[in-house]
Amino acid sequence: MKKQSYSNHKRQNWLFYGLFLGLLLANLGGSFIYFNMALEAGSMLYPSTLLFSSAIGMIGLFAFLRSFCLRLQERLIKNEENFRHFVLTGKQLDPRIRMKQTLGLRYAPDSEFIELAKEAAENQLSATEIKKSIGRWRGDHHQL
Repeated sequence: MKKQSYSNHKRQNWLFYGLFLGLLLANLGGSFIYFNMALEAGSMLYPSTLLFSSAIGMIGLFAFLRSFCLRLQERLIKNEENFRHFVLTGKQLDPRIRMKQTLGLRYAPDSEFIELAKEAAENQLSATEIKKSIGRWRGDHHQL
């Protein structure tokens, strides 16, 4: 796998977003057209309404499921980095460190992690500022 850095660390799952979201949007568009045709004809209103509302529900379900997965991933990363800080220092991460900051700290190697975490808590650095201040990038090859 290619070595990660600030410029190439973000990943998108294009199969997930492109295929599934594309199919859901095509379903929504088709069901909307069918609903409009049923309104003009004055018949088949129940199945067209059911199809249209199901399409909206599936898009909502897609968004909720993705947000739940991302929230769980963030919680796992927070616990991993809190544990790494505890192993290195014997103390938990500073409670002033926000979730986004923790997501930036995960790319710091152990040699820079403690000082960077302290600076992030004291100066309330953004995740971008944290990532840009990392000297030797620690790749995360397991991110979703």
